[in-house]
Amino acid sequence: MVNCGLEHGHFVLSDATFPGSTETILKRPPFCPAKLLGEQPAASAAAVLGDRGVTTGVAVLLQASTRRVLLTRRAATLTIFPNIWVPPGGHAEPGEELLDVGLRELEEETGLRLEAGTFSWRMLGLWESIYPPMLSWGLPRRHHIVSYLLLLSTESHERLQARMCPNENEVSAYAWLEPPVLEHVAATEDGAESVGTIPSTLPTTVSIMELCHGLARATEIPTATFLNTAPTEGEDVERVSTGTKFALRLWLEAVGELAPVWP
Repeated sequence: MVNCGLEHGHFVLSDATFPGSTETILKRPPFCPAKLLGEQPAASAAAVLGDRGVTTGVAVLLQASTRRVLLTRRAATLTIFPNIWVPPGGHAEPGEELLDVGLRELEEETGLRLEAGTFSWRMLGLWESIYPPMLSWGLPRRHHIVSYLLLLSTESHERLQARMCPNENEVSAYAWLEPPVLEHVAATEDGAESVGTIPSTLPTTVSIMELCHGLARATEIPTATFLNTAPTEGEDVERVSTGTKFALRLWLEAVGELAPVWP
């Protein structure tokens, strides 16, 4: 556990509490390049990344009143994690509050503007993200600490979707996923050689909205796509990011008391 918060316009992590700080969990994957580089003589993530430092990011798990959660597929043209499914999110500007970052990025990426009084929120946890995520894919080029926030909307996913106008420069598709699918996504472990397999309790396909030239078209993709794991070697595959799976596990814990059994 760590304490985090803004102090003099900077995002601070500490093992001690400080005014305005929040205690939360900080995790990274077992195959994190920072950990593996640190085990090599005269090598570290800091040495490789130079003066770029660690960037603060925010990602929001938006849950509609219908219990569906919004995930977006990053555009294929992006240099970091292309074609990977993640919640809306991005970098924090200097002095910007974490919630404000999440709301801004949600609007910039999806067109959704949440008005005060239509949602509640809480921090889920922190994730150390390095790209590429595995040393077998090359030396680190980006280093982030991502704050995952849970936003509980009072509106249904149908009403929220009706207001969406995603930015195709960042998003190529989006989906409102149901809890049973999300539970299985959260249970998959990255770093394995296998691709996703579909449990008999899940449908074989999932409905998504594909974006093309300003239009959103409903289509179906294999459920196994969301259950894919990050391969240890070779090219990456379309999948849900490792950090998102971490956030979904925390989400399941957070909503468990309110909905111990999904309908």
